[in-house]
Amino acid sequence: MAIDTARITSNPKIRLSVFIEVSIIVLLIFAPYRFKMRKSKIYKYLGVAALLGIIGGVIWYSQLTNRHKAIVKTFVLHKTGLVDNDWLVNNGKKEYKMLSPTFIIDGIYKSMEGPKASRYIQLDQSDKLLWITGFKVKAVDAKTDQQLSNDYICHMNVDINDTQYYTHWGLTDRIGKQYPRMTSLSHGLEHFDFPKGYGVPIVGKDFLFVTTQTLNHNEPDIFKKVKHEVSVNYEAYNKTQKPLMSKTVYIQLPFDKNDPFKGPLDPGSNECIPVETKNHTYCDKNGNMLSGHWVIPTGIKIYRSSISEQLQIKDSARLHFSAPHVHPFATSISLFDKTSNKTVFTCKVSNYKHKIGLQNIQTFSSEKGVWLYGNHEYELVMTTDNTSKTDQDMMGSMFLFFYDSELDVKLPKF
Repeated sequence: MAIDTARITSNPKIRLSVFIEVSIIVLLIFAPYRFKMRKSKIYKYLGVAALLGIIGGVIWYSQLTNRHKAIVKTFVLHKTGLVDNDWLVNNGKKEYKMLSPTFIIDGIYKSMEGPKASRYIQLDQSDKLLWITGFKVKAVDAKTDQQLSNDYICHMNVDINDTQYYTHWGLTDRIGKQYPRMTSLSHGLEHFDFPKGYGVPIVGKDFLFVTTQTLNHNEPDIFKKVKHEVSVNYEAYNKTQKPLMSKTVYIQLPFDKNDPFKGPLDPGSNECIPVETKNHTYCDKNGNMLSGHWVIPTGIKIYRSSISEQLQIKDSARLHFSAPHVHPFATSISLFDKTSNKTVFTCKVSNYKHKIGLQNIQTFSSEKGVWLYGNHEYELVMTTDNTSKTDQDMMGSMFLFFYDSELDVKLPKF
């Protein structure tokens, strides 16, 4: 049997599991001899084995990325009970509120690196039709419950089970067509509500998968216990609300698959240097490698990427809301109609002046809506201004919410 060593060495959870399994095998091999040894020798060998295990563990841990160190630390702290690992749920009328397990912030954690936790939730344990109207996340002190800076919030993701969700409505042709993420909140956009009269319908007992992650760009010398308070706002269906369908679009930039980290790049090109080639990496229909998580140099840059294939618009669609997701040093992100050569809308991004972080990310919201067309080419266009002295990481995406006419016809029959 072939052993996938690349997969083992690239996944910290697998490496930890392998290390434990190997240790158990070694103990079992030497177990028959333990009765022949004097107790002093048994203790001696066990001590040596423990010491070697600790040394090996330290070496292995030191080679992990900051992101994977956070995964290991959080896993150990939660499993050992050194910090609480329970989600506290308070499901009141029109608001599903919950408090995350404790996260320990003990150093710099850039975007997508910090401690995180996930859980499944149900807004209601019945077949009632509910209407999701908005989301909110805030950071609080784990001991006092006092609200803390949003600088400790990286993102909060909400995923659906698309098989379960679309089966309810008889829309099974949608299953597996898009990544099943309903939306995401992030630093600079910690809450939003859909336009009045619009929302995302869901059966109360259907599961949502919620993940929330911490962030710390500015405090290297820190030891703080933080929790995230997550809220999902909803209301009962009164037959007047209009359903929204979420589509995720994101910037994907080409890179040299033979030498991905070589720089500097041609300033006039739209190529990128990926942050890494294991995550957020894609391959287009022509075999070109693309990255959705890339490195930006100092100064002002503009990045653009086609999203027409991601939109999957058959004829036309009416857009009512957009929630962007960007990293620090982004200054704007726009939806651009390349066919008409005009900007559909722009969401401006405000950065802090005296520290790294996003002060505010604008959303696009419209009760009237704007039309997008299947025979038009659309792009995401992002402007960045890296005012730091070093390269930084970047992402650019939007969660676009369209009026779902196909689902609207089915709702009265539900």
